[in-house]
Amino acid sequence: MKFAMKSIVAAAAFLAVGVASAATQTVAVGGSVNGFTLVGGTGALTFDRSLVTAINTGAIQLSAVNPATATLVKTSTGKYSNVEGSRPVFNAPITSLKVDTATNQVTDAYTAGGALMVAPAEIEGDANLASTGGSLSVTNIHVDLLAKKVYVDITGANGVGTKTNYYLWDVTTISGDTALKDGTALTSITGLTIAGGTTGDAFNTFAKSLGLTATGITAMQGITNYGSIASTITAKAGTTPAVPEPSTYALMGLGLAGIAAVARRRAK
Repeated sequence: MKFAMKSIVAAAAFLAVGVASAATQTVAVGGSVNGFTLVGGTGALTFDRSLVTAINTGAIQLSAVNPATATLVKTSTGKYSNVEGSRPVFNAPITSLKVDTATNQVTDAYTAGGALMVAPAEIEGDANLASTGGSLSVTNIHVDLLAKKVYVDITGANGVGTKTNYYLWDVTTISGDTALKDGTALTSITGLTIAGGTTGDAFNTFAKSLGLTATGITAMQGITNYGSIASTITAKAGTTPAVPEPSTYALMGLGLAGIAAVARRRAK
């Protein structure tokens, strides 16, 4: 009977661990959680007007980093369009999500690819007043919806190098549907502001990577909003067994407790 009691205690401990580990689950495209298969999705990063103005000031050239794609519209003067609806947009595919298994709410979203910014040292033979030359790639965006923070992988010139899962932006507002469901969920992530403000590490990393001069830094300080991310996530209901919710584990635990009580009485 002592052996049986030990087995019951071990089982109860295993269930307790299960409750903790069942809180969130990471699911990649093609994988399933709670009976829903993640089909795919995209995160569309649209640059804000103030960011486009700073980019045009430094004659910074934009391009997409695979597997992301970009929609880049230029005016007759060669500058990027600052008109709403035609500003730079980078579409990055969703690679995985972190999901709260009790509520099906998406807590984190991960994408692949991103944007490359290259600042020239010269413009048509003359020195670029906003930059001495540099580059910065922003890729593999990770949005933490609970903390309202955005992390990225960056690779910068001028000695910056590569930084992974780097805290770059804060999020002002998250709206729309953030639950994994059968069909398509649309989420709007707006008001991206630089982490730490204009005196923080993220701002300085941007400035150093792009080789910004005093003129370029002033232009960057004028950025009030870096942009917004429109997230589209598609899932399909399937037959994958659902992960038991914490309440289920609790009921199972009560059942084991009852068995333990009966075992004690019989032992007497």
